[in-house]
Amino acid sequence: MALLLKASCTSQSLKLTSVSGASVPSRCLWGWLNSVFNRVDEERLKQVGPDRACAEWMLRCGGSVKWVGLNHWEKDYNTLPASGFDKYKIEEIDGTTSAVMSLGFPHLSGLTHVKKIVLHDCRYLDDDALNYLPQLKDTLQHLQISSCGDITDRGLSPLSELVNLRKLILYDLPEVKNKSAVLERLRSSLTKCEIDYNEEVQKET
Repeated sequence: MALLLKASCTSQSLKLTSVSGASVPSRCLWGWLNSVFNRVDEERLKQVGPDRACAEWMLRCGGSVKWVGLNHWEKDYNTLPASGFDKYKIEEIDGTTSAVMSLGFPHLSGLTHVKKIVLHDCRYLDDDALNYLPQLKDTLQHLQISSCGDITDRGLSPLSELVNLRKLILYDLPEVKNKSAVLERLRSSLTKCEIDYNEEVQKET
């Protein structure tokens, strides 16, 4: 007989209990839930358009977005606009401490107004996710990637395609081993961008 579970999920904790009240390990379910939150729903995308679908993805995962022409941040999924989806275009994305995964980054496709993205302390962020950022190269001007422990030298390579960047902030990326080579490549490609990699560049041996 299948075990029936009751799950309560918040941004801080997940509790799992069986119907009999017994505790159930939650580690595996966290990965499953995050995959569900990140997965692109093609039917929903057709219904509401790329900006609304992307906003829903980001808020499901614990991030926030700001619309063009509006000063407040959308942080609560339940308070997203109920209609007129075409009127709302994402201008800024803040993924700080969110559960965004590479599985969800195809949501960036079709966005035409995004100027700024912050990806800070994203524990599920990996190199494959950053491969999608060049889809925003026509508009993206400010990018921060910091305290993301799975990003490597390879992951930062696609940033060289972000030709309209004016500000790039990088720090606390422990898996980036050859910082000097990364900086050299980025600076040679992003000639109009101020690059702030505020960790000391170690000489490679």
